[in-house]
Amino acid sequence: MGKSSTHFSVRSVLNLYVHLQAVLTIGFAFGRPQETIGLHTTPENDHLRMRAAGAPFRIALFADLHFGENAWTDWGPLQDVNSVKVMSTVLDHETPDFVIYLGDVITANNMAVANASLYWDQAISPTRVRGIPWASIFGNHDDAPFEWPLDWFSNSGIPQLFCPAVNTSYSGEEECDFRGTHRIELMKKEIDYNVLSHSKNGPKDLWPSISNYVLQVSSSHDRQMAVAYMYFLDSGGGSYPEVISSAQAEWFRHKAEEINPDSRVPEIIFWHIPSKVYKKVAPWFGVHRPCVGSINKESVAAQEAEMGIMKILVKRTSVKVRS
Repeated sequence: MGKSSTHFSVRSVLNLYVHLQAVLTIGFAFGRPQETIGLHTTPENDHLRMRAAGAPFRIALFADLHFGENAWTDWGPLQDVNSVKVMSTVLDHETPDFVIYLGDVITANNMAVANASLYWDQAISPTRVRGIPWASIFGNHDDAPFEWPLDWFSNSGIPQLFCPAVNTSYSGEEECDFRGTHRIELMKKEIDYNVLSHSKNGPKDLWPSISNYVLQVSSSHDRQMAVAYMYFLDSGGGSYPEVISSAQAEWFRHKAEEINPDSRVPEIIFWHIPSKVYKKVAPWFGVHRPCVGSINKESVAAQEAEMGIMKILVKRTSVKVRS
């Protein structure tokens, strides 16, 4: 969930691009007639709808992009440039129908800016300029408080800080800011200024978690006929503990029972920080069947506690993917 000196930001885009064709080719082998589809969106009512296109439905997942990390070095900005190039290549070659930003879009704990949305906007720009709809959720770095690097207090001193809002070196609080941008503000800016964004602020009673919502994907011939539900959950971190709360778990259970009572429609669940159960099943190196594992010899950085969401998911036969 963080970059390394070996350009993890670029590799994360390549490794975390997930081709869900087998799951999301409509029909799902669960009793519905086969229908090869693409994606048609109507942003004015935030509704996802399939359209016949002669190609499988693809979702691209971009996680741990960490825009803005080590912005005061030569290495940091270069990784952002490389990440844009890799995302652009993936989007051009794979032509996904939908994109999901799966958290840690930015490294807020490295940002001396008043408006971290400036970096968030850079991260989503390859998707936006291509007219591809997307949704996003938060990770543990997206609204983390600024962390003062210890070496800034050595003989080398504080380096020149370049803040995107004014593009000048640091000369006072009016140009750079160390207070951070909260989840609520990041989500508001994305929703208000991007018609193709299908992200949502979640129910207020789930605060401080924000990105908790569900998107319905409907049939091309019947707007009311759901062919899949995509759930997005805020797994915390940054400004509050790394956990999916019992309140979030209950929200998911009630919502799923409300809109999919017979569990006939496939459900796909997205969140950023892995559940604690992944520490038991993930090998130290390599990705093994059934697609659980670790890359770059990194251990699993799991949530701080398990509050019930996994037990609920295990009992729902309609849950087909947890990413």
